[in-house]
Amino acid sequence: MKDPIKRAACSMSDNIAEGFEYNNNPDFIRFLNYAKGSSGEFRNKLSILNLANKIDDDICRELYARSIEFSSKTKSLIDYLKKFEAAKKKTILKSTKT
Repeated sequence: MKDPIKRAACSMSDNIAEGFEYNNNPDFIRFLNYAKGSSGEFRNKLSILNLANKIDDDICRELYARSIEFSSKTKSLIDYLKKFEAAKKKTILKSTKT
Protein backbone atom coordinates (compact mmCIF):
# COMPACT_ATOMS: atom_id res chain seq x y z
CA MET A 1 0.00 0.00 0.00
CA LYS A 2 3.05 2.26 0.41
CA ASP A 3 3.53 2.76 -3.33
CA PRO A 4 -0.14 3.48 -4.20
CA ILE A 5 -0.45 6.09 -1.45
CA LYS A 6 2.78 7.75 -2.57
CA ARG A 7 1.52 7.80 -6.17
CA ALA A 8 -1.79 9.34 -5.13
CA ALA A 9 0.00 12.01 -3.07
CA CYS A 10 2.42 12.85 -5.88
CA SER A 11 -0.38 12.87 -8.42
CA MET A 12 -2.01 15.82 -6.65
CA SER A 13 0.91 18.18 -7.29
CA ASP A 14 1.82 16.55 -10.62
CA ASN A 15 -1.62 17.31 -12.03
CA ILE A 16 -1.45 20.93 -10.92
CA ALA A 17 1.98 21.37 -12.47
CA GLU A 18 0.97 19.68 -15.71
CA GLY A 19 -2.26 21.65 -16.06
CA PHE A 20 -0.48 24.94 -15.39
CA GLU A 21 2.00 24.24 -18.18
CA TYR A 22 -0.77 24.14 -20.80
CA ASN A 23 -1.02 27.90 -20.24
CA ASN A 24 -4.80 28.13 -20.60
CA ASN A 25 -7.47 28.10 -17.95
CA PRO A 26 -9.80 25.41 -19.37
CA ASP A 27 -6.98 22.83 -19.39
CA PHE A 28 -5.73 24.04 -16.02
CA ILE A 29 -9.23 23.62 -14.56
CA ARG A 30 -9.41 20.07 -15.96
CA PHE A 31 -6.11 19.14 -14.29
CA LEU A 32 -7.12 20.82 -11.04
CA ASN A 33 -10.13 18.49 -11.03
CA TYR A 34 -7.80 15.55 -11.57
CA ALA A 35 -5.75 16.77 -8.58
CA LYS A 36 -8.91 16.86 -6.45
CA GLY A 37 -9.65 13.31 -7.56
CA SER A 38 -6.18 12.22 -6.52
CA SER A 39 -6.78 13.85 -3.14
CA GLY A 40 -9.90 11.73 -2.72
CA GLU A 41 -7.93 8.64 -3.70
CA PHE A 42 -5.29 9.58 -1.13
CA ARG A 43 -7.94 9.90 1.62
CA ASN A 44 -9.44 6.55 0.63
CA LYS A 45 -6.06 4.87 0.94
CA LEU A 46 -5.51 6.54 4.32
CA SER A 47 -8.87 5.17 5.51
CA ILE A 48 -7.98 1.68 4.35
CA LEU A 49 -4.62 1.84 6.14
CA ASN A 50 -6.30 3.15 9.27
CA LEU A 51 -8.95 0.42 9.27
CA ALA A 52 -6.18 -2.17 8.86
CA ASN A 53 -4.32 -0.59 11.80
CA LYS A 54 -1.33 0.11 9.57
CA ILE A 55 -1.15 3.84 10.35
CA ASP A 56 -1.30 5.76 13.61
CA ASP A 57 -4.69 7.42 14.22
CA ASP A 58 -3.18 10.86 14.87
CA ILE A 59 -1.08 10.75 11.70
CA CYS A 60 -4.08 9.55 9.71
CA ARG A 61 -6.26 12.39 11.04
CA GLU A 62 -3.57 14.98 10.29
CA LEU A 63 -2.98 13.76 6.73
CA TYR A 64 -6.71 13.41 6.12
CA ALA A 65 -7.32 16.98 7.32
CA ARG A 66 -4.52 18.30 5.10
CA SER A 67 -5.99 16.47 2.13
CA ILE A 68 -9.43 17.98 2.82
CA GLU A 69 -7.81 21.42 3.02
CA PHE A 70 -6.01 20.78 -0.29
CA SER A 71 -9.29 19.78 -1.94
CA SER A 72 -11.09 22.82 -0.54
CA LYS A 73 -8.43 25.27 -1.72
CA THR A 74 -8.24 23.57 -5.10
CA LYS A 75 -12.04 23.82 -5.46
CA SER A 76 -11.87 27.53 -4.61
CA LEU A 77 -9.26 28.03 -7.34
CA ILE A 78 -11.41 26.10 -9.82
CA ASP A 79 -14.44 28.25 -8.97
CA TYR A 80 -12.38 31.44 -9.35
CA LEU A 81 -11.00 30.36 -12.73
CA LYS A 82 -14.46 29.36 -13.98
CA LYS A 83 -15.86 32.78 -13.01
CA PHE A 84 -12.90 34.47 -14.67
CA GLU A 85 -13.43 32.49 -17.88
CA ALA A 86 -17.16 33.26 -17.88
CA ALA A 87 -16.47 36.99 -17.45
CA LYS A 88 -13.86 36.86 -20.20
CA LYS A 89 -16.33 35.22 -22.60
CA LYS A 90 -18.96 37.80 -21.72
CA THR A 91 -16.49 40.61 -22.48
CA ILE A 92 -15.53 39.03 -25.80
CA LEU A 93 -19.19 38.60 -26.78
CA LYS A 94 -19.90 42.25 -25.96
CA SER A 95 -16.94 43.46 -28.01
CA THR A 96 -17.96 41.38 -31.06
CA LYS A 97 -21.50 42.79 -31.01
CA THR A 98 -20.31 46.39 -31.29
